[in-house]
Amino acid sequence: MNVFDVLTLIGGLCLFLFGMNVMGDALERRAGGGLQKLLGKLTRNKATGFVTGLAVTAVIQSSSATTVMVVGFVNSGIITLKQAINVIMGANVGTTVTAWILSLGGISSDNVFVQLLKPASFTPVLALIGTLMLMFGKNGKKKDTGTILLGFATLMFGMDTMSSAVLGLADVPEFRHMFIMFKNPILGVIVGAILTAIIQSSSASVGILQALAVTGQVSYGAAIPIIMGQNIGTCITAIISSFGTNKNAKRTAVVHLSFNIIGTIILLSVFSVISVLLKPALLNEPASLFGIAAAHSAFNILCTLILLPMSSLLEKLAIRLVPDTGAKETIAELDERFLTTPHIALDRCNSLVKEMAEIAVSEFKNSMNMLTRYNKDYAEKIRRAEEKCDHYEDILGTYLVKLSGHQISDSDSSDVSKLLKAIGDFERISDHSVNILESAEELKDKNIKFSPEAKKEMDSLCSAVSEILTLSYTAFVNNDLDTARSVEPLEQVIDDLKARLRNAHIARLKRGECSIEAGFVWADLITNLERTADHCSNIAVCITDASENNMNLHEALHSMKKENPYFEKQYAAYTKKYN
Repeated sequence: MNVFDVLTLIGGLCLFLFGMNVMGDALERRAGGGLQKLLGKLTRNKATGFVTGLAVTAVIQSSSATTVMVVGFVNSGIITLKQAINVIMGANVGTTVTAWILSLGGISSDNVFVQLLKPASFTPVLALIGTLMLMFGKNGKKKDTGTILLGFATLMFGMDTMSSAVLGLADVPEFRHMFIMFKNPILGVIVGAILTAIIQSSSASVGILQALAVTGQVSYGAAIPIIMGQNIGTCITAIISSFGTNKNAKRTAVVHLSFNIIGTIILLSVFSVISVLLKPALLNEPASLFGIAAAHSAFNILCTLILLPMSSLLEKLAIRLVPDTGAKETIAELDERFLTTPHIALDRCNSLVKEMAEIAVSEFKNSMNMLTRYNKDYAEKIRRAEEKCDHYEDILGTYLVKLSGHQISDSDSSDVSKLLKAIGDFERISDHSVNILESAEELKDKNIKFSPEAKKEMDSLCSAVSEILTLSYTAFVNNDLDTARSVEPLEQVIDDLKARLRNAHIARLKRGECSIEAGFVWADLITNLERTADHCSNIAVCITDASENNMNLHEALHSMKKENPYFEKQYAAYTKKYN
């Protein structure tokens, strides 16, 4: 083996790792919706959690990515530590799929149909298809599919390049002696753990081991301990991911590590006893690509069979290793780990915006009630709600901007725009609720009374605003286009009401039926109520436009009103109701 073979080996390794990374990222984006549905079905049932972890990892080809997601879910309170344990065990089995795919390179036969199964035969076709989809694809999904195919082709080309480069090592005595040294099980475990910790992927390290196996110098006796160590090394990603999280998220990473360490100790002990007492000839046989894939699967399946029934003990161990500190912890509302899986991150944002919407709408309605029934406790609650909505807008706005910087689909991009617009409107609604509260407090402190006619007008306006709040909230939470289309006619009626109430107020002032002081409060109230209706209109328009990937607010409002029979019918009904 000369210097050029070494350079070829390095180049093949780089292509292999790059292809695996590109393919994994694209798979996560492409399967985002499916991942969300699978992870949403998690229950306390061990079998369901295990299958979910297996399926997700088999799809995205990375147990590390699955575990990092699980750490994020636990940190955000979406799933419990107990649920996470079962998913992690499934992820360990799901990651073995990659080794089986790579083992296809070991197929040897003169039969043309068998030869077609070899990656060297079909990856050029996949690369061509992937390139065409990436260059000419019209949407994000097609481009992601093209990236997956190109990533896989690059991965397999890197694997073949590595295998070709190391063939010369078969005649190097030092290389043979190195793998004889790895027959020491403990040393093999340590080497496997260190290599995998460095590249942060057990799938990739197993692939490297398979590439080296083509030399015929890697025996099963050396390969099996290295495979065991690789499962320990892959835990480093979850451990790093748990930094800065709450105690349950840290416990999730500890469970992942302890599961693999305990499984390795048990099976390494069995392996050592068998190799010393029985000395099976298989352990001295050269490991094949298929053999390494089988050993990788067998190890993870056996670990799961041993430890899945004892998942509650793993939970107790994690709690013992990461004890309660007594300090009160808050659940992280948004976790940046989800940014690597945009669809899941977007779903989490959606949930928080709905929480924000419920707070803003309910407290605005409470503020209107304060005009006739002031309550000090409710006043404090309204102010706290406004502060909470400010906080929601801050964290959601920052997070959504970060999310938009990632490669996301056109549909997700439209949803991000919708949420960014909506959080601004819900935050302004909460601001107006405090303004209404302050007007109520001024009426109470200064003992200002409205005339019976003015009270009746204000009740009518408040009822209309209460209904438009309900409509816009319902439309947003349920993504209900029909309800959203009912908002704008009512908003137009509220505009008319404001104008009519202002004219009536001026007439009362002229007749001396209203004081100047009461007039100022009256003007503030109808302004805040009318502007709240405007924000409800904005929210409804965002919903209708997001469905058509059109976020031009002014154009949408114009088309909604112009010669629209539905608008005219609704407008007439609301006019009759509130006049």
